[in-house]
Amino acid sequence: MTFPDFGSFEDDCGLIPANQSGDGRFTVGGDGVTAIAATGDKKVEFIGFASHTMARVNSQMGYPAYYPVHPAALRKPVEAVLMDLDGTSVRSEEFWIWIIELTVKSLTENARFSLEDSDLPFVSGHSVSEHLRYCIGKYCPEQTVERAREFYFRHTRREMKKITEGTGRADAFTPAPGLKDFLYGLKSKGIKIGLVTSGLFEKAWPEILSAFRTLHMGDPLEFYDTVISAGHPLQKGGAGTLGELSPKPHPWLYAEAFRVGLGMDFARRNHALGIEDSAAGVCSIRLAGIPTAGISGGNIEKSGAKCLCNFYRRDLSEIFKLIEE
Repeated sequence: MTFPDFGSFEDDCGLIPANQSGDGRFTVGGDGVTAIAATGDKKVEFIGFASHTMARVNSQMGYPAYYPVHPAALRKPVEAVLMDLDGTSVRSEEFWIWIIELTVKSLTENARFSLEDSDLPFVSGHSVSEHLRYCIGKYCPEQTVERAREFYFRHTRREMKKITEGTGRADAFTPAPGLKDFLYGLKSKGIKIGLVTSGLFEKAWPEILSAFRTLHMGDPLEFYDTVISAGHPLQKGGAGTLGELSPKPHPWLYAEAFRVGLGMDFARRNHALGIEDSAAGVCSIRLAGIPTAGISGGNIEKSGAKCLCNFYRRDLSEIFKLIEE
C-alpha cells in the first residue's frame, strides 16, 4: 500500500486495508483513489490518491473530519520537541483507565465490573467523551455521554482531592524514566519544549506538577516553552472550552503548540519532533505535519500505528540519542 506524502506499507504492518472508506465516500479505483487503509483501532483512515493523501478522523461523537496529510521527515538540527503527557512524560494511564472503570461501574450499578484488555486502545489517548462513548456503546447503550460525564468528573474530583491531601493512590502519577535528564538535555541544546495533552487542564495540571515536585524541577510553566491542554470541561452552570471534539487524533493540539505556542512557522515543522506513546497521539502529530517518535509502553503497537511513526524507541534516553545524532 502506497500513500503519497505518507509512505509505503506492507500488508502486515498493522494498518487494515479497505476497499471503501468508512463513510462510503471513497472507493479504491474510483475518483482517483489508489489505496485505503485504517489504523488497527479504526480511529483514522487514510485515503491515497495518485499525488496526495487524505486522512479521515472518525468520531464516536458524530463529528468526523478530513485532513490533508503532509510529508514529515526529520531534519537536523532539531529546533523543537513536542511531547505528550500521559504515558510519555508521566505514567498515569492506569489511573485514568481506573477512573473510566469506576464510571462504568456507576453507570451499570455493577460493583464487580472491570474493563477487558481489548478495551484498552479505546479508553486511552482520546478525549474523555470519546472514551465514555465507546464504553457506553459496549456496556450500557441505554446510558448517555452526559450522564457518564457527571459520574466521571465526580470520581475524578474525589480522587484528585485525596491525592492532593496525601490520602489517594500513591502510584497515580510518576515521572517517566529518564524524564529529568531528557528535559534538561534538551534545554542545554537550546531546543524549545512543548507539552501537549488531550487531558483537560484540571486533570493534566496535577499530573505534571506532581512529576516536577518529585524531580525537584520547580514550576512547569516556567520550564516549558508552551503547555497546551484540552482546556476546561463544559458543565452545568459554567462555560467550557473547545476540547472534547478536537483532541488527538485530530491535529489541532499539536498544531496549536507548534505554531502558536512556540511561534514556529509551518515551513519549519520538519525541524521539530513529536513524542507519543499512543496511536491517537501519533496520528495527531503526523496530521500536524510533524515527524513522530513513538515510545514503547503505550497502545501504539496494539492499535496498529507503529508503522506511522518516523521512529520508534524504547525510552526517552534513546530518543535523546536520536536527536543528538
